[in-house]
Amino acid sequence: MADGQTTEALGAARQVGPATSPKLQVRFAPAWLSFLPMVWGNYWVIDLDPQYQLVAISEPQREYLWVLSRTPKVEPAAYQALLARLAQQGFDLKRLEPSPQE
Repeated sequence: MADGQTTEALGAARQVGPATSPKLQVRFAPAWLSFLPMVWGNYWVIDLDPQYQLVAISEPQREYLWVLSRTPKVEPAAYQALLARLAQQGFDLKRLEPSPQE
């Protein structure tokens, strides 16, 4: 949040396909609703940097794109390299909204 507070979302994930599959289904609804298909969203790992510090997540329609980091501060060169790989995959990077980091 802009005022420095954090928010937390607890979810459950399940892998789709073989053990090496980058495709996950994630739900944030209570466990008792897990039988409903609509509570599961597709979260596909589409890029993981060689140092396992940055990951890009999307879904089959490529409508959403998230960049997640293991650390609060991201090395600018690593972030730019990730953006270049995402651009090569055809993602519209103008839609990305970086979170302010201090």
